[in-house]
Parts: sequence; structure tokens; C-alpha cells
Amino acid sequence: MVSKHLLTRIYSMTRPVLQIPQPRNLCSHPKFVHELQTRLFSDAPPPSPAAPASTPPPASNLQSKSSLNETELKKFAAISETWWDAEGPFKPLHLMNPTRLAFIRSTLCRHFGKDPNSTRPFEGLKFVDVGCGGGILSEPLARMGATVTGVDAVEKNIKIAQLHADLDPITSSIDYRCTTAEKMVEEQMKFDAVLALEVIEHVAEPAEFCKSLSALTSCGGATLISTINRSMRAYATAIVIAEYVLRWLPRGTHDWSSFLTPEELVLILERASISVQEMAGFVYNPLTGQWSISDDISVNFIAYATKNTE
Repeated sequence: MVSKHLLTRIYSMTRPVLQIPQPRNLCSHPKFVHELQTRLFSDAPPPSPAAPASTPPPASNLQSKSSLNETELKKFAAISETWWDAEGPFKPLHLMNPTRLAFIRSTLCRHFGKDPNSTRPFEGLKFVDVGCGGGILSEPLARMGATVTGVDAVEKNIKIAQLHADLDPITSSIDYRCTTAEKMVEEQMKFDAVLALEVIEHVAEPAEFCKSLSALTSCGGATLISTINRSMRAYATAIVIAEYVLRWLPRGTHDWSSFLTPEELVLILERASISVQEMAGFVYNPLTGQWSISDDISVNFIAYATKNTE
């Protein structure tokens, strides 16, 4: 049972945030479409040169079990070539993206003391987009000035992301890697902001995953996580309506039992030395076809958190 104090704290974190225009989408670029239709995508990563025998393995200051869910990886590998099809399986994310970016821009500009009205407010900051998929979040972050690393455990996703990013000189600088958060921790990598949007509901071990996110976040840095609430309303909208009625997503994309409530997410993050500072909900209006930021966190919600002092 979650205490009334925690519930009060969670709901005090929610507030509306100013939205920003949708970033430029390159999904209709003829070169990208041609490459996507003709290029073969292999499930196996390209061979890498063997390291010298004398090279020691990277040190690790965090022993954690893998949070990968092989079943979920296979689901996304099967539809990886549709990441930049705005009318395909990822249509909900394309529609939600401007709203997600509005929250990210508002909270991170405030966190890092940046000008939210600047065209490149994240200049000089290092971000990692964990579970980046085809790069629909990584690209606008790069256009806002951040040095972005995009990571995903599905090789096809990374190939799609790199192919699309290469169409624009600004986004071609994104460092895409087929790896996991746990492996990046072993490499002792650190970032000013760690983002994992619509990912935690697809991992096998949410607590271990959040420990990795915490380890990747620099002291004084920020962590942002968005997911779906484990509520009956979420079951009705995110699964029954989205997957079975409107058929926005392939059936079986989401498992309701894998969703986390806001209370559970706050507790998991606190145990990983991350303190949630603010939450907001994403609400879809079927009449306008638009998403907006709300204090309603009963279905889709996002949390902005800070790394505790080490």
C-alpha cells in the first residue's frame, strides 16, 4: 500500500507545460524511402575487430543483471522498418512526440538554466536516448543542440535510425549504438540527461533498468522516463482501443501487467538514487487527433527526476 504522503507528493508534481511546434520530419525523403526499400537489414551486428589480448575489459562499478526482454525485442525487430512511417505502427509516438518534447524542453531548460526560447537550448549538453528505436526522439534533441547518443538493443532499429539521421547534416552527428544501458554502465559512460521514453514497460527488470539509468546520469544530471499507468483506463485505451479497435498498434504490443503505476515508478527510482521532481500526463483528444500535456496521469505519463548527490 502506498502512503498518502507519497500520493500527495506525486500529484503535486503534475503541472501543465507550454508546447512547442513539431520538429521537421524527414520520413518522406525519397532517398530514405529508396534505401529503406532496397537495403537488406541483418539481425546480426557487423563483426568488429578483436581487441588486443593485452587489453583489459572495461571496469565496472555496478554489477547488475540484464533487463532485456527477448520477447519484446523480437516484437520491435519485426516492425523496425516502419519507424518513420507516420501512418504505421508507430503513429501514436509520432503524434505524441511534440508533446513529449515540450515537457523535455521545459524541464531540462529549467534544470540546466538554459533559455527555453533559444533555437538550440541544449548546446553543450550530453544526452542519451535509451531505447531510441528509429531515432524519432534523438533527432529533434540533436536539432536543439544536444550531443546525442542513441542506444537500442535491436540492430535493425539502429540501422534505420542511422540511415534516417544521415539525411540531415545536423542529425548525422548522432552517435547510434546497438547496445544496452547495462553495457554502457560497464563502460563508465556519463550523461547530463538520460531519457528512456516508452521503454520501461518493455524491459524484464524495471528496478535493474533504473539502476542502470541512474549510473549513466551524471551527478546533478536529470533523468526522464515516460510510460503507461497500470490502470483500468489505460487497459481500455492503450490496449483495447489502440490495438484492437483503432489498430494503431499490432495486437500484443503492450502487456498490461508490465505497466507501472506512478507510485511504483517513484519508489523504484528512489531506490536507484533518483528523485522525481515533476510528473505530467499525456492526454489524447480523438476529435482533434492531438496530444496535450495535462495533470491527468491515469494513462500516459512522464516523470522528470534528478540524480541524488553521491
